[in-house]
Amino acid sequence: MVDVPIKEIDLILAREGKNLNLLTESLERSNKMTKNMTSVLQSFDLRLRKLEENITPVYLETGNLQRRQENIEKTMVNLDHVIGLYHIAKDSEKSVRDGPSNGLEEYLSSMEKIQQAFDYFMKNSPGSPELSTVSHLLDVGRKSIEKEFKNLLARHSKPVMPTVVLNLIDNEQDEVIDAEFLPGNIDHLPERVIEDLLAITSWLLTHTQGDHDFTEVYAVVRSNNLIKSLQSLRDHIKKTNVSTGGNHNTQNSPLMSSKARKETPTRRVPSKRTPSNYFGRMSGTLKASMHSLDSSGIKRTPSFSTSEIKDDVLDVELDGYLVGISSLLRLIQSEWCLLCCIIPQTQRMRCFDLLVQQGLDLLVAEGDQIATTAKKSISKHDYSSLVSIFPVIKHLRIVRPEYDNTLQACQGSTKAKLGDLQAMLDTTGAKLMETFVDCIRNDPDKQSNMPRDGTVHELTSNVMMFLSQLLEYADTAGAMLVTQAYIVGASTWYEPEVPNLFFKDASSLSPQQQAHKYKMKLSAYLSKVLSALGLNLNNKVDNYSDVTLRAIFMLNNYNHILKSMKRSGLLDIICLSNPDAEKLYDDKILEQKRFYSQSWSRVLHFIQDIHKALPYQKAQDLSKMKDKERQNIKDKFTGFNKEIEDLHRVQKGYAIPDMELRETLIHDNKQYITPVYEKFYHKYQSVNFTRNPEKYLKYNPTEVAEIIDRFFDSTA
Repeated sequence: MVDVPIKEIDLILAREGKNLNLLTESLERSNKMTKNMTSVLQSFDLRLRKLEENITPVYLETGNLQRRQENIEKTMVNLDHVIGLYHIAKDSEKSVRDGPSNGLEEYLSSMEKIQQAFDYFMKNSPGSPELSTVSHLLDVGRKSIEKEFKNLLARHSKPVMPTVVLNLIDNEQDEVIDAEFLPGNIDHLPERVIEDLLAITSWLLTHTQGDHDFTEVYAVVRSNNLIKSLQSLRDHIKKTNVSTGGNHNTQNSPLMSSKARKETPTRRVPSKRTPSNYFGRMSGTLKASMHSLDSSGIKRTPSFSTSEIKDDVLDVELDGYLVGISSLLRLIQSEWCLLCCIIPQTQRMRCFDLLVQQGLDLLVAEGDQIATTAKKSISKHDYSSLVSIFPVIKHLRIVRPEYDNTLQACQGSTKAKLGDLQAMLDTTGAKLMETFVDCIRNDPDKQSNMPRDGTVHELTSNVMMFLSQLLEYADTAGAMLVTQAYIVGASTWYEPEVPNLFFKDASSLSPQQQAHKYKMKLSAYLSKVLSALGLNLNNKVDNYSDVTLRAIFMLNNYNHILKSMKRSGLLDIICLSNPDAEKLYDDKILEQKRFYSQSWSRVLHFIQDIHKALPYQKAQDLSKMKDKERQNIKDKFTGFNKEIEDLHRVQKGYAIPDMELRETLIHDNKQYITPVYEKFYHKYQSVNFTRNPEKYLKYNPTEVAEIIDRFFDSTA
């Protein structure tokens, strides 16, 4: 251990003692400062408590005074408002009774004040005279607003121009849709009027309870305007038909052509607008053909046809109805667009349902009238009217989905009207088609109705024209028959096969299968019609006593039926259920040709010994001929000449209107007779069996051929 000097230890202790003294002094100063700070804080806290005790009552009193002041101010404001309510009836009475003629916005503002006064007195003073006064003014003002609504609507509602409606319809057929000709772009009302009407309906909806009469007013006014638009279009169509001389040809139909739309100015007629076939073939084309020339070139008046003048009137009406179906659709679509701009959402469905009722009822009533007219025409054996149902049904099937979509906001009974109309027409058409078959089958066999020349019977001509026209609506007619479960039965002439496809649920079939199903159904129906026609012709032919004329008659009719089927395309449809239909008619025609050829048996009877050798070949042997032999030759020539002349005299009065058949039959006659007669003629030409050869050798083979050429020619 190292010894530390005592002197150093003393120095260290002195230094540490000095430091301790300094620390002690610092601590004392710190304690003194702490006491002073504590004293200051205690004094400040005491002063703050005293200040709070003095300020708090003043603050509370000031707050109470402020609230009292606010209450007084509010009371004064409410008092002024209430006092104003007591005077509002007097201040607004004149303007309310004068109506909104000076400004709708100001009038509605006045009515709002009267409504406030009514609400106040109803709540705070139910029995006061002021309540009675403002209640009366409120009723007067509400009636004035409703009257103004009706007047505005009626004054500015104008029928849509026919050309605008036609442009709406025609726009559907354009490859590029013109936005200007869409239902929502029809300017039914000025924009300012629409704003006023919307303001009125909004106010009435807010300030009336229960039923809102303005919806009925709107529906009635716009419904009447819609009917006027349709009537204006109908008048335009009639006028256009008259100006074009009643020409109903599809390609020149005034309903479909741009010419009709140019006759009345419109907002803008597109520069490129082609005739539309939207409605398919019009009834005018169908009915006019009932009065057309038959294959013989002679004007024929069908036994079951009305007058042409009556048909023209029906054509115009039917054309107007077809256009009306699409026009009504476009117009009610445009009405919905307008309604959404005026009627509040909660009232739109009810209002729209009321609006479309009259138009739909008119459409249904006219459709029912068409069906009724067709039924009456059928009872009179006028089957041209039956054709008018098909374009209607076809068009209804086309537009029905869009109608259903447009009317989806309406009640079920309203949405069902078009479907009920279509079902009624389907039923009517199917029944009339069945009646048509029955009428053909039971057509009376009157001698007076039989053509004397054996030409095509009117019944055959009319039936084939009807079936050709029916073919234009093959899908429609087939669907009609399938829908009505009109099963084509067996015939006694030939029996069409009805595939099991007829009895399958249509909803389970593809569109292609449905189309095939409709064609098969129509094919079976066409077969039944032709079967009935064939049986009827077989009955009618018994009215002829001349067997040859019977053959000519049946030959003409069978040939006309077959050619009509080929020309119109009916044969393709019929072959679906009767593949041998063409062969059947070919066999019938060949059979009638054989029957006809029997008329030459009397002629051939005199010239059939061409293969027998002559006993005398030289003139010097004439003296050796017996008188009986000479007379026999004379009788042959005399008989032949008489029979060929009688045959020419009779058969030149027969008619074969089909040129090809006539030429074929004449050619067959010449091939049948001329070679035989030529051999017979040359055989006896050099034989001196008479001293007057010109008397017996009256016709040479060339002249006989010329005689045959003049058969079936009444002018020969």
